[in-house]
Amino acid sequence: MAMATRILHWLEDRLELSSIRRLAVHKEVPVHRFSWAYFLGGAVLFLLMIQLGTGILLLLYYRPSAEEAYESVQFIVAEVEFGWLIRSMHSWSANLLVGMAFLHLFTTFFMKAYRKPREITWMSGVLLLFLMLAFGFSGYLLPWNELAYFATQVGTDIVGAVPLIGHPLMVFLRGGEQVTGATLTRFFGFHVAVLPALTTLLLLLHLGLVQKHGMSVPPKMIGKPYQTLPFFPNVLLRDIMAWYILLAVLVTLCAFLPWELGSKADPFAPAPQGIRPEWYFIFMFETLKIIPSNVLGIEGETLGVVGFGAAALALIVVPFWDYLARRLGRPGLLTLLGVLAVIYMAVMTLVGYL
Repeated sequence: MAMATRILHWLEDRLELSSIRRLAVHKEVPVHRFSWAYFLGGAVLFLLMIQLGTGILLLLYYRPSAEEAYESVQFIVAEVEFGWLIRSMHSWSANLLVGMAFLHLFTTFFMKAYRKPREITWMSGVLLLFLMLAFGFSGYLLPWNELAYFATQVGTDIVGAVPLIGHPLMVFLRGGEQVTGATLTRFFGFHVAVLPALTTLLLLLHLGLVQKHGMSVPPKMIGKPYQTLPFFPNVLLRDIMAWYILLAVLVTLCAFLPWELGSKADPFAPAPQGIRPEWYFIFMFETLKIIPSNVLGIEGETLGVVGFGAAALALIVVPFWDYLARRLGRPGLLTLLGVLAVIYMAVMTLVGYL
């Protein structure tokens, strides 16, 4: 006991752990009927930690080359003890992570949590969502299976439709004119080095801003008295219970629906029927399919890509659109547009599957 006390004193002198403890104790979380939304950010962070842990374990056996990638994943699934479980957890948690990130974005949007002084918190959160999508796109190719190969070919073709910089950007992503082993190596570098570094920087900024400004409340509660709960230990224990539920869902999915590997990619084989991206890109994919090939002399695919780029930029600067709408006396306009956007994304995703 005396040894433990000395160790704690030694750590306190060097790390000032008491300041962190005081910060946690003094943090208050508002209580209202939408308080459940506060758990979504913690859920995203928890799934991100699972991604990190399972990704490191997969790296011990994965070999990023066209000749060995598929076989290394096959070895992980069939030969490594619990390798199938680790791979399934990595794949399923990636999908749950994107789903939770979208849900976190929507609840933040409809609670108007992007208003002053949280504009930068919102913008960093949107950029983090884009990075999660980039993780999904880059990681999809790494098993080097048939479906991932042709989906990546279609996805990078769409990037090539960006005006002016499309073709150079496509060549940069592919490492050449076609999807080859160089593309796989490049995507591996993005997935395990570039994107994690950017995510770490943005995540630290985002969490720091959340800590600085605290939790927002719905606009109707501003200026009115409301109850709060201390973050430590009350809200933290609830966060941990939510993580347990998420873990149970994740393990159940892995046990009953293990992630399939499919057939090895063959660049010389014809593309299989029904090629489509992951579910979180399907609404974009279906939109590009229904746009006419030529609109007022502009290629339809180019118009669609520019439209999605403009929508992404508009999403980043939502706090300023909201400020402008309120100045013009239309405070509900942005909410209406948000509802229509969510309905559109849901409908187009269902169309893609049905």
